[in-house]
Amino acid sequence: MVTYHHSMARPAKNQNVKTRNPERTRERILAAALREFATQGFAGARVDVIARRAAINKRMLYHYFGNKEQLFRAVLRHKIAERRAWAANLASDPAERLPFWFKTACADPDWIRLLEWEALQGDGKRVIDETERRAQSAEWLKRLRQRQVRGELSADFDARHLALAMQSLTMYPMAFPQLTRLLMGQSATDPKFQAAHAAFLEKFAAAFRPVKTPPAEKLPGQ
Repeated sequence: MVTYHHSMARPAKNQNVKTRNPERTRERILAAALREFATQGFAGARVDVIARRAAINKRMLYHYFGNKEQLFRAVLRHKIAERRAWAANLASDPAERLPFWFKTACADPDWIRLLEWEALQGDGKRVIDETERRAQSAEWLKRLRQRQVRGELSADFDARHLALAMQSLTMYPMAFPQLTRLLMGQSATDPKFQAAHAAFLEKFAAAFRPVKTPPAEKLPGQ
């Protein structure tokens, strides 16, 4: 007859059970979702793949985010909020802001790919979370106009065109790496190219500054 000792008894209910951390779980899901959306686009992304990458089951994912569209919306809001927090700590000088946003794009290619997939798969009219994203764009334009009034940016340009130009200069190399390579003879991921382009942006930022009129020369006798 086999005798079972207490040492072989089932572990206590809370023993060896990992404490749940909802915030950490959300972060894992968002990171996994960003990678899947960036790789496959919204239409091609699979919830089961996201759940597997986040090391959870699909039921848990739906518990946190509802459905795939709500998850996509959460990824967008998370990334935009991240960038707004960074922007708040930047100097107003475009010579600092342009290189910073270019380096940010280089360090986060998944975000660039996600936006490209959205452009390819959308109809060009409306996007997920359109109302919220329009409001955020309007807020950015308001800040640009305020900087124009303060003399930090040239008032000769429409703030909307300034915003589009800034986004283009900082995101284009990573959004179109094949064209970057053809033009520059270097990969967009090459550290030498990235350093050179950041230096270029720092110099090119002068195009966004107000033109300072030199003081008029005094004529003799004045």
